[in-house]
Amino acid sequence: MIRRVLLHVALAVIGLAHLVPFYLLIVLALRRPGSSASIWMPPMDIAWANFAEAWASARLGTGLLNTLIITSASITGAALVGLLAAYPLARRLTRGNGFVYGAIIACMMVPNLTILVPLYRFMVDIQGVNQRWAVILLHITFNLPMIVFLYAGSLRSIPREIDEAAMIDGAGRLRTLFTVLFPLLKPATAAAFVIVGISIWNDFNFSLFFLQAADVKTITVSMSSFFSQYNSYIERAAAGCLISSLPMVALFLAMQRYFIKGLATGAVKG
Repeated sequence: MIRRVLLHVALAVIGLAHLVPFYLLIVLALRRPGSSASIWMPPMDIAWANFAEAWASARLGTGLLNTLIITSASITGAALVGLLAAYPLARRLTRGNGFVYGAIIACMMVPNLTILVPLYRFMVDIQGVNQRWAVILLHITFNLPMIVFLYAGSLRSIPREIDEAAMIDGAGRLRTLFTVLFPLLKPATAAAFVIVGISIWNDFNFSLFFLQAADVKTITVSMSSFFSQYNSYIERAAAGCLISSLPMVALFLAMQRYFIKGLATGAVKG
């Protein structure tokens, strides 16, 4: 009993420690500029104008739209390609497939910045600078290893007899994958969407180098410019950060039911 109480107390302390930054962000976003009140106290006079000022000054509407397009298209494309790649790697455990799987996983260890210079040269050659489609292809490519890792681990946990039963009924491999196996991969899909989605949503390097025009800037670049120009208005900056984080918070809350299960399956069975 004492161990359980201590464990719950420790977990509560850790949880509160993670919630403190969000609490401070909300307090800053709601209080009036120049307020001398303690940052730990909730504001008595809420300044909703901070959100309107941040929205207009940082052009958050354009940034949110561009980021939403890039993130949703990248996640969808990476999930589709990753699922098609993970299926044969998980179902046919040959030496060649093992080598390919190991090579894909090894790519997760390569930092993006190490190839940024030749990648920029390549983007210039294909006229991909200031083009959303080019950044979408980059995100699909660099996030494929994580998608393959999660899907391959989950597919290995599903009995092969399910595939055989579907094929006996006349289903081909693609139909078996998308109509029989894919509904069983909800945890892996949720984990992939949350992990990859947050990574793409918070991406700064690719967006900064390859999306320089004002009409294609993402939310991270827009907020960076806003900070540099209005660094004395910390309340408005906090309001902008709060707005930019809400979509990913909503995504996690919608998929948290399957998120942990998908991670555990991919880690144990992968």
